[in-house]
Amino acid sequence: MSAESTEHALSAEIIDDQDAANEETSSPRVSSASRLEEEGDVAADYLEELLDIADIDGDIDIEVRNGRTYISIVTDEESDALDSLVGEDGEVLEALQELTRLSVLSATDSRSRLVLDINGYRQERTGHLQKIAEDAAASVKDSGKPVALEPMSAYERKIVHDAVADLGLVSESEGEGAGRHIVVSAD
Repeated sequence: MSAESTEHALSAEIIDDQDAANEETSSPRVSSASRLEEEGDVAADYLEELLDIADIDGDIDIEVRNGRTYISIVTDEESDALDSLVGEDGEVLEALQELTRLSVLSATDSRSRLVLDINGYRQERTGHLQKIAEDAAASVKDSGKPVALEPMSAYERKIVHDAVADLGLVSESEGEGAGRHIVVSAD
């Protein structure tokens, strides 16, 4: 082996060792991001198949942020078919989200916290939940008495808890199952 080829082999080993070290130090972040991207891809495939079966037009957008995968089904025009996938008070949307999470679990052997939105329902609902939190906070500040809110999903409760905390008050979830709700108080 010539000196040049020995030097080349040694530098290749050093580069390979550096790459391996970089992979070891960055792998939790990379694997987490790639896991979320895989979640999104599996979920999008599942939802595309569902839309095809139901003969519903819609575009699927995937976004990964804050350690969570967000999937949106949207259309450029008004669609009663997509609205039917939301259902009354988002009940069908919640069921589709759970089915999509099960599809991801089945494909990846990993539980998913993905969030599904259809036709901007969750975005609109977030604004409504923010208003509910503001109204409850104002009532608590005026009366000094705790305010119990309507039952809502875990995702919606999280949005309200965050909004109440931002307003400088305390919130706590109470109840069981479908009756689980938030109580807002001054302390």
